[in-house]
Amino acid sequence: MTIIETPRLILRPCQESDRDLFYELSSDPIVLKFFPFRRSREDADAAFDIIIGMTPEDGFDLLVLVLKQSGQPIGFSGLSKPKLEPFLPPDAVEIGWRLSARHWRQGYASEAGAALLRHGFGALELNEIVSIAVDDNDRALAVMQRIGMRHDPTGDFDHPDIPATHPQLSRHSLYRLSAAEWRRQEVQTGKV
Repeated sequence: MTIIETPRLILRPCQESDRDLFYELSSDPIVLKFFPFRRSREDADAAFDIIIGMTPEDGFDLLVLVLKQSGQPIGFSGLSKPKLEPFLPPDAVEIGWRLSARHWRQGYASEAGAALLRHGFGALELNEIVSIAVDDNDRALAVMQRIGMRHDPTGDFDHPDIPATHPQLSRHSLYRLSAAEWRRQEVQTGKV
């Protein structure tokens, strides 16, 4: 079971009490501006049942971001294996996050992302971590940049799971960070 602490957050596995937050983040039109669908309560509950019922591979759980000071859950983050061949290699590991809109612009996604990179390159000994987002999703792309990832325009692609009814959401930017690059950045910033 993965539990990660940062100065302001605890990242912990999902539990039943996170069901309402999952529904909120699966149905909020502001949070889902760059997604082609919003889930009904029934659909969100069904997806959450799958998440809760899974036995995650060590280090690859969907983690809940909890504010240390109040104990309030504010979003989800984690490392996953996206299965997006041929756009990404079969062993690709992706970092992602989704936070309640009322907690945006406070650096929580970057704080969680940096901690997950540390976990991925440290404890899991990964060679590379990637992240993808719709080309116009400036908030997500800014988080990727803040945590040290770099855009790889040669890897940008039209996401195969985006329906033709939402062509504006099709094109995705690919960001990458290798373990060697991460270590160099950590040394440069004095974190190692």
